Amino acid sequence: MLIFGEKKFIKTPFNSEEELERVVIDNYEHIFGPTSFYLPKALIKTGDGTGTIPDGFAIDLASKKWYLVEAELLHHNVWGHIAPQISKQVIASLQALSKKIIEDLAVDQYQKDQSTKEKFEEQGIKEIDVRKELSDILDKEPIIGLPIDLVSGDLKEWARTLKYNVKLWTITKYVDFNDKNSIVYEFPEEFRPTLDTEEEQEQETGSGELTRYDVTISDLIEKEYLKIGDKLRMSYKPRNGNKKTYEATILEDGSLEVLGQIFSSPSYAALAGIQDAGSDRKTVNGWTSWKTKPNKTIAELRDEFLDKK
Repeated sequence: MLIFGEKKFIKTPFNSEEELERVVIDNYEHIFGPTSFYLPKALIKTGDGTGTIPDGFAIDLASKKWYLVEAELLHHNVWGHIAPQISKQVIASLQALSKKIIEDLAVDQYQKDQSTKEKFEEQGIKEIDVRKELSDILDKEPIIGLPIDLVSGDLKEWARTLKYNVKLWTITKYVDFNDKNSIVYEFPEEFRPTLDTEEEQEQETGSGELTRYDVTISDLIEKEYLKIGDKLRMSYKPRNGNKKTYEATILEDGSLEVLGQIFSSPSYAALAGIQDAGSDRKTVNGWTSWKTKPNKTIAELRDEFLDKK
């Protein structure tokens, strides 16, 4: 239950898969990250010509990964519905014609959508290189991205058997007890999936038990990668504005103080900065935005921390 003043928001099932799908599309950056863009449904076919329509596709320009996206409700049986549907979609997505369809959708969106174009520009991708960049990303195997309302043991076990990497994100719906039209959706913090089979495999081959999603600023303080009182810096220039540099102070509990506000998440601290600079963006990866005086991102410090676990 969530409490806001006199209001009580209670956990409530989604009305339909379409509702979950709509919420995912409207908020996809909170799942796939701030350097991603989302493509709509498209018919793709297996080698034998069997058609299938995933809920969408997401491409992350920074990590150079792409996702086959299917929003699901767990009451749809794992073995009878989810598993066979995803299997067919993966097989279809690997076909050369399917990848050409997705590439063309992405190029069309780049040409028509200013927000998508800005994401390419921020990654230093010139217009002449857009199609090549997309082709290089789509040449890789897709990640199966499943936003879902609940995660069961069977779903996890099925995901772990697949050859392809799978990420599950739990999206939760809450409704005001006294007003059914007042709805809140809960998304994971810092884009963290409930299950990431790639991270699990890296854990098995490494010596540590932590994944990058587990590492906090407090962990970096404890191991002296950072110190209480250290200053982190971030520069940002909005498309039609002037470049600004922001400073964050690391507090004792691992939170960051920026612009007179305290944030427990590096990403929200970074978001406060870029919005102050005039950006209308809704997400940003604070781990790759904030840098120490030696000009290392805190994401790089996190990697060093994990390498020594």
